[in-house]
Amino acid sequence: MGKVKTVCPSIICFISGILWGVIIGAVSISMLVSYRMDSFYERIAYLENTITDKDEKLARLEKSINNSNIILKDIQIELEFGGLSPEQINQIDNIEIEKTIKEKFRPLLGKEVKGLDPDILLQIIEKRILKFDGAEYQLTVNKLILTDVMKLWVEVSLIEVES
Repeated sequence: MGKVKTVCPSIICFISGILWGVIIGAVSISMLVSYRMDSFYERIAYLENTITDKDEKLARLEKSINNSNIILKDIQIELEFGGLSPEQINQIDNIEIEKTIKEKFRPLLGKEVKGLDPDILLQIIEKRILKFDGAEYQLTVNKLILTDVMKLWVEVSLIEVES
């Protein structure tokens, strides 16, 4: 009887090790690149929002530069997430919520502060429901300070998440 020729087990082990190394390396590089892309996307969205706000403020301030009364120059929003864990807080939704609130108050920039009614300003976003990517958020205004910079403390609560 003759011997049956077999492929050397060390060659099979070497080739499978190379294949597993390539697969694991490709997956890890893909995860690293996707994480970096997500963080850059969030940063770009934040910076675009900032540029839009600055342009709008500049235009409103240029219109009212000769006015000696106190005018509304800026809007600052502090979001408080009630009952949500840090994992549930979506940064992109966070930026979109802040952008939506600022869009509601943008026509007030450059107007006299004494001509603005705080109660009406609160009602603009009080109990408003915003929908982003299947998630619904309800806004509740906790505090409002109205000087040349309007500061709002808004509590954001998650209503529903669609799968």
